Amino acid sequence: MLQTEQILQDRYQIQSQLGNNGIRQTWLAKDLQATNAEKSLVVVKLLAFGGTVQWDDLKLFEREAQILKHLNHPRIPRYFDYFCIDDRTLWFGLVQEYIPGESLKEKLAVGKRFTEKQVKKIAAEILNILIYLHEMNPGVLHRDIKPSNLIWGEDNRIYLVDFGAVQDKAAKEGVTFTVVGTYGYAPMEQFGGRAVPASDLYALGASLIHLLTGIPPAELPQQDLRLQFAERVNLSPSFAQWLQKLIEPAPEQRFTSARQALDVLKSGLVVKPKSQKIINNSGCGINNHHELIPDEIQGWNWGAFLLPWLWLWTNQVWLGLFCFVPQIGWVMAIAMGAKGNEWAWKSRQWRSIEQFKAHQRGWAIAGMLIGAPISIMMWVGAIALLTSVL
Repeated sequence: MLQTEQILQDRYQIQSQLGNNGIRQTWLAKDLQATNAEKSLVVVKLLAFGGTVQWDDLKLFEREAQILKHLNHPRIPRYFDYFCIDDRTLWFGLVQEYIPGESLKEKLAVGKRFTEKQVKKIAAEILNILIYLHEMNPGVLHRDIKPSNLIWGEDNRIYLVDFGAVQDKAAKEGVTFTVVGTYGYAPMEQFGGRAVPASDLYALGASLIHLLTGIPPAELPQQDLRLQFAERVNLSPSFAQWLQKLIEPAPEQRFTSARQALDVLKSGLVVKPKSQKIINNSGCGINNHHELIPDEIQGWNWGAFLLPWLWLWTNQVWLGLFCFVPQIGWVMAIAMGAKGNEWAWKSRQWRSIEQFKAHQRGWAIAGMLIGAPISIMMWVGAIALLTSVL
C-alpha cells in the first residue's frame, strides 16, 4: 500500500492521491531530480498487476505509455518515464507532466454551467488537439473524451488527459480490441470494437452537451438513438445543428474529420445530414433576437460609419435610410458604426464569415480613402461658413 511521502524509483516522492478507479491509482508526486523546482510536480499513474487486473488492462497501460512517448502537443501532458517495480506486488508506473487546474467534471459538480460562447471556445481547442492526433501517421484515437478527461488549466486553456483507452490506428483491421469508453459519451460503433476518428467527435459532442445542459448524456432522453438536448438549453440554431451532426448515431453522418468540424464551427456554416445543403444563421432578420452573432465579426464597422449613405445598399440595412435625415443623420452614422456588423449579418445571406469579413474590410478601406476625406472637407467647410457668418 502506497503512503504519502513514499519515494518510488529513488526519484518520485508521493504527495497526494488524485484518483483511484480500482484498477489504476493516480498520484501527484514530486520529481526529486527535477532541475526546475517550479516544474517538479508530476503525475504518476500506477497499475498493480494481478488480482482484478488482467492482461488486457496491462496491454492498455503499456500502449498508453508507448503512444505518449511519440506525442508532442502543448495541450497534451508530456511523457516523462515508465517503470516497473517488483516488490511483492508487480507495479507498473507511468509518469507524466502535471497540469494545474480543474477538470470540467469538477466544474460541473459544483454547479458550473457553460455558455454557448464558452463551449464553442472549448470545442475549438479540443478539435485542434484531435486534428493533431488523428492526422498523425499512423493516426491516434483517444476513445475516452469526457469532462473528467478535459482539464481547464490555470492558464485558461483546455488540456486533454488520460490516454488509457488510446488506440493506434496502425493496428490491423479485424483484430479484436478491448472494449473501452464511457457509457453516454462513447458511440455505439466503439462498443463494437470499430472505433474511427468520428467516434472521438461523437464523444466530444456528448461532452459539450453535458457542459451546456449540466445533464450527463446517459441521462438525456433519446429518439431514434439521438440525444435530445435542444429543448433543455437556449442555443443558436446553427450551433445546435452543428452539435447534432457531431452526435449522429451513424459515424458516416458525422463530420468526416476533426478538421472539417473545426472549419464548419469557425465559418458559422452547418451541413444538414439529409440534404447536405449548406446553410448559416445570417439573413435571419434584423429583429431576430434568438440568433447569436459570431464573435469573429463583432466590433466597430468603419465602412458603415464613414460611408453610411452607400454602405447600407450593399448590406441591405434599410434602417440606415435614416442617415439621409439631416437632423439625425450623424446620430444614425454612429449607430451604424456600432451596430453595423450585427445588422448586416442579419439583413442578408452570407456564404461564410470569411466572405462577410472581406466585404466589410473593403468598405472600411473605401471609408478611409473616400468617406474620411469627404467628411473632413465638409466639417472644414461648415466651420468656415460658421466663422464667416459670425
